[in-house]
Amino acid sequence: MIAVVQRVSRACVSVDAEVIGRIDRGLLVLLGVGNGDTDTDVAYIVDKIAGLRVFADEAGRMNLSVTEAGGSVLAISQFTLLGDTRKGRRPNFMAAAPPTVAEALYDAVVAGLAARVPTAHGRFGAMMDVALVNDGPVTMVLSSRREFSPVPE
Repeated sequence: MIAVVQRVSRACVSVDAEVIGRIDRGLLVLLGVGNGDTDTDVAYIVDKIAGLRVFADEAGRMNLSVTEAGGSVLAISQFTLLGDTRKGRRPNFMAAAPPTVAEALYDAVVAGLAARVPTAHGRFGAMMDVALVNDGPVTMVLSSRREFSPVPE
């Protein structure tokens, strides 16, 4: 499971020109579900997003989570995060979970987040327009399989 998490001052998602989800200060989460992802991946991603300390404390340091900062989450399904672009010019989406599996796990992430922080969401499988004001900008990439690290080991 891959999540791109952006700290925002506001964000919204629309389907067919109708706003279906909106938040003020918080986190916009673009979530891709991969083949082989399970409830363990859901738990990891939910815990990581809810606990990610990317909001400023009284000293101005990134030291507060979205829950501690009183923010919200807007979760959007985005299978294209699993696109493999290493060969050719057209992304290969073979790593993305089938829609029925992906939707169930996406719904589980939304429910897990909603149990911890006010959460809005998009519509799985729909063409969505997402608008946001990135605060900072602060953007993080999370992988439940811990495959991504911008720092060489």
